[in-house]
Amino acid sequence: MTGLTTHVLDTAIGQPADDMKIDVYRVGRAGREFIKTVFTNDDGRIDGGAVLKPEEIEAGQYEMVFHSGDYLRRTGATSAQPAFLEDIPLRFTIADETAHYHVPLLLSAYSYSTYRGS
Repeated sequence: MTGLTTHVLDTAIGQPADDMKIDVYRVGRAGREFIKTVFTNDDGRIDGGAVLKPEEIEAGQYEMVFHSGDYLRRTGATSAQPAFLEDIPLRFTIADETAHYHVPLLLSAYSYSTYRGS
């Protein structure tokens, strides 16, 4: 598999985070260029598998903004407006556009972590 994928897991309840909005940007000298919006499915993944398909990727810096606040309020993890983690921007670089980049998010109401997965 190639392209960009993600998986969002709610570590507080041990389940995938469903119906979370994710905005995807390419970042360059002129700033952020919006590419698309995707939503997680019941498994915390993107329908069709890829956030970006191989033909949508070129080497460079990208940002995924995970809109976690709505999800956290919907699940009862927080009632705060805005949530402590309302939006989570993750910036990363794709150096090899022929490789698979998996950028998962492990989330709770007051913390998150990420890594380059496989």
